[in-house]
Amino acid sequence: DSGLTPAGVEYARRLAQFAKDPIAKTEDGKERPCRLWTSTLRRTKETAQFIEHYKFEHAFDNGEVGEWVQFRRMPRRNLDELYAGVCDGMTYKEIEQVFPEEFERRQQDKLAYRYPRGESYMDVTLRLEPLAQEMERTREPVLVVGHQGILRILYAYFMGLDRKEAPYVSIPLNNVIELTPHAYGCHEKRYCLMMKEEMLNDGQDEPVTSMPVLKRDSFVDNVNTHYAASDPIMNAPSC
Repeated sequence: DSGLTPAGVEYARRLAQFAKDPIAKTEDGKERPCRLWTSTLRRTKETAQFIEHYKFEHAFDNGEVGEWVQFRRMPRRNLDELYAGVCDGMTYKEIEQVFPEEFERRQQDKLAYRYPRGESYMDVTLRLEPLAQEMERTREPVLVVGHQGILRILYAYFMGLDRKEAPYVSIPLNNVIELTPHAYGCHEKRYCLMMKEEMLNDGQDEPVTSMPVLKRDSFVDNVNTHYAASDPIMNAPSC
């Protein structure tokens, strides 16, 4: 349960400013109530540490006026990162060296693979389902400070992707992804708050073979899916 690097602390400061404006402001500059969800792990709490919490009067949809605490932090255990069991705390390189058979099994089926005494993407999908449904019922903007695997699944859910695509969705560090629901899905915007050149290592050192293979032909519907190089979801640009 590690904390942030110096680069992570700098990103946290920039996220706090972004939360203040534009997330908490409407297009005409008015304050709007917002929610803040983090996981229970230290690094997401620290990422949200500079976001301001202040009170103001808010008129709710039912006509009642009450006090709202802006961005009240709500840790959600559902948002904790995929638990790697006996491999927890290890880098991918260390897993490959210590547990080569497990490493290979994960490469073959990233969606269904379950770490020894840990979780799979399928397991995490099940624990995230109630939270995703709660998000759908929530009227206010929700800022989710989560982990790559978790955000992949939530993104796939709201964008209507097939679940086998979820483990490969691009969720770059230092970005805020805004999803705005509409009748048939969500509009998407991505905001880069910190250029990759400002970091020595982005920490997302997944082995290449566990990611989609770039290929310029059409999709192949099997376990080792080949995604088109121009596909905007699987190859979304990072900072």
